[in-house]
Amino acid sequence: MRVIVAAVLLSAAACGPRQVEVRTAPTQTSEVAIHFTNNLSKAVNVYVNSGQSDLFVRQVGPNQVEHLPVPGITSGTRVTLKAKPVDGTTGYERAGVTMTEMIEWRVP
Repeated sequence: MRVIVAAVLLSAAACGPRQVEVRTAPTQTSEVAIHFTNNLSKAVNVYVNSGQSDLFVRQVGPNQVEHLPVPGITSGTRVTLKAKPVDGTTGYERAGVTMTEMIEWRVP
């Protein structure tokens, strides 16, 4: 009988509340950014290419200005900036850009 009571008490203690520590992921800070002005009447997807593949940065709405941090690209990296309209029409490129803390770019 004592064994059964001990087993019940032990299982009840195992189902009790547990202390849990909850943390968020560290924020990613970016060394470089693009101050992007979209003068088109349609949204564009902004990409940065550093020689391997296009890195999607963000979609910018029509006639909007946005500050776009570029994670994973360090200051001094030579890149090609790309803006591709969401409707699939011809996009815009700016090649040979040396990334710094803030790059100004306007389309068109």
